Amino acid sequence: MQITTTESIPGKEVVQILGIARGSTVRARNIGRDIFAGLKNIVGGEISEYTKLQAESREQAIQRMIHDASSLNADAVINVRLTTAMIMQGTAEILAYGTAVKLKEDGHELS
Repeated sequence: MQITTTESIPGKEVVQILGIARGSTVRARNIGRDIFAGLKNIVGGEISEYTKLQAESREQAIQRMIHDASSLNADAVINVRLTTAMIMQGTAEILAYGTAVKLKEDGHELS
């Protein structure tokens, strides 16, 4: 499965748009991370616990999007975007979405 933020994939032609592929996860902070983050907030610097949590959340959302695209029998997902929204205090949704497509390569549709 090819994933790209661009509108096309060089050397390949989109022959069919299958729809929107999406994947999301909702994550909450935890008290241990919050205590450490509070201390970091006083002295400054990166809050690596939250950076790691966000990276894991993005990866999970992307994997869920790929799974959704696979269920549509897509060869690729183009125009991939990520967005974050706060659901409630301390809880955020990470959403990955893009256009699931079938591709044609060198005169042959990919299977």
